[in-house]
Amino acid sequence: MADLTQFPAPTPTESDIPTYNQAPETAFDLDWADLATLDLALFDQPGGKEQLAKQLFEAIQNIGFFYITNFGLSQEEVDRQFSIGEEIFKLPIEEKLKFRAELEKGGYNGYKPIGLQEIIPGVRDKTEIYNIPKFIPALELPQPDIVNYNRPVIESFTRHIHDRIVGKLLTLFAIILELPEDYFLKVHRYNERSDCHLRYMKYHRRTEEENEKAEGIWIKGHTDFGSLTLLFRQPIAALQVRTPDGEWKWVKPYPESITVNLADSLDFLTNGFLKSSIHRVVAPPPDQRNVDRLGVLYFVRPEDNLELRPVVSEVLRRLGYDQTSENSAVGITAGEWVKARP
Repeated sequence: MADLTQFPAPTPTESDIPTYNQAPETAFDLDWADLATLDLALFDQPGGKEQLAKQLFEAIQNIGFFYITNFGLSQEEVDRQFSIGEEIFKLPIEEKLKFRAELEKGGYNGYKPIGLQEIIPGVRDKTEIYNIPKFIPALELPQPDIVNYNRPVIESFTRHIHDRIVGKLLTLFAIILELPEDYFLKVHRYNERSDCHLRYMKYHRRTEEENEKAEGIWIKGHTDFGSLTLLFRQPIAALQVRTPDGEWKWVKPYPESITVNLADSLDFLTNGFLKSSIHRVVAPPPDQRNVDRLGVLYFVRPEDNLELRPVVSEVLRRLGYDQTSENSAVGITAGEWVKARP
């Protein structure tokens, strides 16, 4: 296995990895979800946090999805991550399998090959995943050379997400609930053990016959484990979110935006006020079905030892979310929930 303390030098320049070229946007007029957009440039302006919190409060009444813009990363920095992800998946399968996640033991950091999940009876997924945990000693794992070479770039990217993007969003949720602004920050610290991770994800294209057999489903409807999921924009339309009325709406990939969805932990911590919305991935529209769909995501999860007990909030009391429901996870820690959920 690779030596965790050795990283090849020197770090390659930008030109050492081919630029990843995104596919054109679809020309189809799809049934897009009506989601709010939060401009994070307002956060540090006088009254900006309160303005954003009010907007977010209104946005999440029905659905736990929204967009953010002006999040402090250039398009070049985001594109670099897509390039790294593409190079990881180009590696020979025997090389990728050296870094296979311990999936049978509940682990997920590392590589997940195609075909491990059944979409419908007789149809398996065509999705590759490579997860990288936080860069802290307790979570160090052997990595392929392409990751080791680019470790400074990847680490800088993930730390910016965690500190400068996620930190702001968690502050807004605390303001909404009339809690101290650092309430959620204290249980989402980067240097503490948790299951936060960066994910590169490649959905391999399907033939028309394969799509028909899978009934157009690439990933079944589900909610996410943690607190938040951040999806960096890529133009292939395939993500859908389910509305409270049970309708599936397409999530439009707007340029220079991040799509954010609430996940299970925040749902548990607020007794369902912050809603973990069900979403799925389906076959893209016809003009985008001849290309693979590459994703870059960041999954935010609370510290492993946090008990998923609803917070004490006057807002939750006023709105009727202060009673523990039968779906509550009281008694389960965040780390246990990740391993217990199928």
